[in-house]
Amino acid sequence: MNLKELKELIEMLKGTDISEVEIERSGVKVRLRKGGDVTYHPVMPRMEYPPAAIVAPAVAEPERPSAAAPAAAPAPAASNQIKVTSPIVGTFYRSSSPEKPPYVEIGDVVKKGQVLCIIEAMKLMNEIESETAGKVVQVLVENGQPVEYGQALFVIEPM
Repeated sequence: MNLKELKELIEMLKGTDISEVEIERSGVKVRLRKGGDVTYHPVMPRMEYPPAAIVAPAVAEPERPSAAAPAAAPAPAASNQIKVTSPIVGTFYRSSSPEKPPYVEIGDVVKKGQVLCIIEAMKLMNEIESETAGKVVQVLVENGQPVEYGQALFVIEPM
């Protein structure tokens, strides 16, 4: 394919709805693509998440009648208790590996900054730390379960 044929092909492509054409002749392969809209994929800056102790606002959902008793529903936290919430979407793990004991158990006293659990997101392990010193009153998520942003993970009674 010579330059003249290539220019003719480009001119013909301009007058059509065809966005891409590929031609192979005598072992030479040519691909032409119209330069319409450019897709831009910016690199997103690292997101800063709110502290884990901040509780996301509750969204009212319509009540659904249920035949089963809400046995898995956590008891409401007392007014002085703090819910530790997930700052990201991911998978909740109570320990650093299956062979190791959980970071915290119900009744444990924790310090501010102490690791409570790990949330795996996109193959990255994110340690979730306590925002306050206190006693772990409830663990609200089972090991290995998926969690959503703002979902309550623990209830801590400040000391």
